[in-house]
Formats: sequence, C-alpha cells, structure tokens
Amino acid sequence: MTDHMQQAIKEGRTSLGIELGSTRIKAVLIDDQFQTIASGSFEWENQLAEGIWTYSMDAVWQGIQASYQTLRQAVQDKYDLTLTKIGTIGFSAMMHGYLAFDAQDQLLVPFRTWRNAITEEAEQQLTALFQYNIPQRWSIAHLYQAVLNHEDHVADVAFFTTLAGYVHWQLTGEKVIGIGDASGMFPIDSQTKDFDASKIAQFDAQIDGQAYPWHLKEILPQVLVAGSPAGSLTAAGALRLDPSGNLAAGIPLCPPEGDAGTGMVATNSVAPKTGNVSAGTSAFAMIVLEEPLKQVHPEIDMVTTPAGDLVAMVHTNNCTSEINAWVKLFKEFTTAAGMDQSVEDIFSLLFNEAIKGDPSCGGLLSYGYYSGENITKIAAGRPLFVRTPESAFTLPNFMRMHLYSAFGAMKIGMKILEAEAVTIERIVGHGGIFKTPEVAQRILAAAMEAPVTVMETAGEGGAWGIAILAEYLRRQSENQTLDAFLNEIVFRGDTGTTLAPLPADIEGFDTFVARYQAGLPIEQAAIDYLK
Repeated sequence: MTDHMQQAIKEGRTSLGIELGSTRIKAVLIDDQFQTIASGSFEWENQLAEGIWTYSMDAVWQGIQASYQTLRQAVQDKYDLTLTKIGTIGFSAMMHGYLAFDAQDQLLVPFRTWRNAITEEAEQQLTALFQYNIPQRWSIAHLYQAVLNHEDHVADVAFFTTLAGYVHWQLTGEKVIGIGDASGMFPIDSQTKDFDASKIAQFDAQIDGQAYPWHLKEILPQVLVAGSPAGSLTAAGALRLDPSGNLAAGIPLCPPEGDAGTGMVATNSVAPKTGNVSAGTSAFAMIVLEEPLKQVHPEIDMVTTPAGDLVAMVHTNNCTSEINAWVKLFKEFTTAAGMDQSVEDIFSLLFNEAIKGDPSCGGLLSYGYYSGENITKIAAGRPLFVRTPESAFTLPNFMRMHLYSAFGAMKIGMKILEAEAVTIERIVGHGGIFKTPEVAQRILAAAMEAPVTVMETAGEGGAWGIAILAEYLRRQSENQTLDAFLNEIVFRGDTGTTLAPLPADIEGFDTFVARYQAGLPIEQAAIDYLK
C-alpha cells in the first residue's frame, strides 16, 4: 500500500480535501483508492465580537496554511517526497453565514457565522414571502436583516458568499459554489439545479423601494453540481495555500461545498430514503427525500445533496461543545492528580461509563446550549446542568445525560419528519462523537428509533468527504452519477457496523426528551437572569 501511495503522489493521482469546521480545520490527501495518504489539522475557535459570532479572515488563512503544512510535512516524512502536484482539490466549510464584499473585493463587515441568532425578523418575513422555510442562519436572512436594519454597507455589496465559497474564490478567482452549500444561502429549484428564479424575483420586488444599485442574482455566486469544473488553482492561490512555494498552480478544483454535503458523501447518504447524522459542535440530521414535504416547517431546512437532490435537514446549533467542556475539566483533574490520561482515553472511559447509566439518566437534565437553538425557540446560549435532590447523580447517568442532550433538539425535529411520513431506510452516523465504538451510535439509534450504521470512515469527517468530491471531478470521464460513484466504487463492500435501537433505550430517551422539553423555561430563565 505504501508503494502504491508513493506512486500516486509522484503521478498526481491524488485528491486533497480541506474543511473548515467549527473548531478544527482539517486537510486530508487521498489516493485513487480513496485511502488517506496524510492529514493535517489546526484548532481554532469563533469569537463573540460586539454580539456577533465570527472568525477573522487572518485566522482562516492561518488555519488553512497550518493544516496543509502539517499534511505536506507528513508526506515528506513518510514517503520522502515533496508534495508539488495534486490531482484535484476541494474546499468545504460550515454552511450558511454571511461574507459580503464590495466592488474592490473588500470585506464589508466581519464574517457573520451560522451560529448567530440575530435575524429573527428576516426569517419570519422571508418565510412568509417565499412560503419556504428560511432559517436565521441562512445567508439570505443575514442580507435581508441588514436591509431591515438599514445598515450602510448593504448599498456597497457586490458579492456575498459562504466561507467555502470565499476560500475557493480567493484561490481560483471563481465566484462559484456547490449546490449543497448554495442551498443554505437561498432556496434552490431542484429542476434547474440553480437558485430559484421566481423567489429571486420576489426578493427583488420586496426591496425595490430601497433603491440599491444591485439585483440579487448579480451578487450571488454561480451554482455548480458535483463533478462540474470549478476553476483551477492560480499562481497566487498556490502560494497562499503553500507559502513554501512547492505546490504547482493549475490544479483543478471541484465546487466548494458545505459541511452538510460532505457529511452526506462521507457516509454514502446521497440517495433517496437514506440519511445521515453529522455530529460535532453543531449537528445535522439529513434525510434525502423522495418528494417535497407537504408543509413548511420552521424547524426543518430544505437543502440539497451535492448532486442537487432535495434533502430535509434537522439542524441543531449545539451538540458536542458541552461534552468537550466536561472532558476538558476531567483532563485538568487527571493532570492535577498526576495521572497520565490522554484526552482520547478520557473520552473513551466516560463514554463507556454512559452505557452503564439508567436509560432515563436518573432524572438528570442538561442543555449544552453555547448558542441559541432554533428548534426549541431559545435565542441565546447558557450551558446548564440541573438536578433535583432525588436525582441519581452518578457518573454513568451524568455522561449518558450529556449524550442524550447532544441529540435532544434533533429528536424534537425528527418527530416532525415522522408526522410527514418520511421514509428512512438507512441512517449513518458521522463525526468524532462516534469514534468510541458503539456508545454514541447506540444513543443515536434510540433517538432516531431506527438502526444506525457507523462506517470506518466516520472519524475521517468532512475533509475526507470533500476529497472524495474532488476525486469525483478527477474521474468525470467515467460519466457516473454521484450516487453510483459512491455505491459502486468508493463504498463497494463497506457496509459498516449497524446497531438497532434497544426498547429500553428508546423508552429512556423519550422520558428524557419529555423532561428536556418541560425544562426549557429553566433555560430561558438562565438567559433572562444570567447576563
């Protein structure tokens, strides 16, 4: 295998994927057998600046360069080769948000991320206008809220995009976006595989009295489906990605995608009636639909696969942050106690304790809300742990509670799809929370009331998924659909490990969710009184 990878590197039969996640930027280089050759990563955090969750553009490029540099060094160390050519490259990032630029390509306001819950008025007005759910985190909601707020910068907007679209544009000069990422900016017409022209006309009519010097279509990126050429790495882009100067220009790039789309690809969940749950700082449950939903639901995003097929997405702003915070505290304890325990060891130990807990968590309750949560109508974040004197406060119950809480809001959203009679034949779990075998998988199966599969690639994450989309571009001469490419080539024979939900877990989760919903006024009180 090492010889094959070495030859693939020399001949450029490779694909590079870089994904900018909420807490980590990760780079993955794969060979033509979809095996990981090398990887690199960079830890980062968003900042709350003047009430806005944001990342600086300096941090974006520092993280991209650092993750690529680590990967490049790994190739050098393991294969004694300097990475100079790559077959194809793809970038993905957190969906939604708002990056607006003027005619001189200058950023007009700091990046407004998906995490901001500051566009409620825009959400309500646009959802009513389009008769289509427009969540607060969508790019168009941010633009329209800026209109409603009479922000000066709106008149100067010449282009707005997502984080992945921005990075791709800077490295290629192309103002394009993958259709999956685009579907978190503005509604998509599933027939034309483009932004919905009728809704663009509605939006333009809505703001006509403002006399802005632009129409919406003019300032949106061009939409591309998976496998479409999306430009190539410019000389300046190559130097920006690899300041060492070793990387050659001219490398083709696939359309930039959102983390929802890369999660679908990494879990082979792009066909109708398949679904996946991507769990990290936030969590997405994405179900590929056979037909549109019958009603508009504010809790459900309508997005698409990277190929443009309609997807119902239950998006929760919070998932693992509170678990990570407690693991960090336990790590501080073990360090203070002189114990040599890695963070990975602590995760494994605590997760395995969770399985020993009472199915209903012994009466414990938590909300891992680091930011507002649309599904539960909570506008801001207050991580909270609550118990009564009678609660069974044990370590297993405590950890099980946090795992239940991570999927609590998602469970509420999935009940809506159940009422819509959406058929789900297969759910795949994806993300770092599933690295400890069976634990989070079993909890998620109880939440979904359906079997959950975890594949060996679950820990690779979205960077591997966007590398696969880059490889799909490299193989376009084979003329396969994305679904066929994944089923017949990438995942051939990889069925993963599947766990069916246990009746006691389903009952316990339902009991917890009833407590979770009943306790939401406690969370609201924390917002009201803890400033």
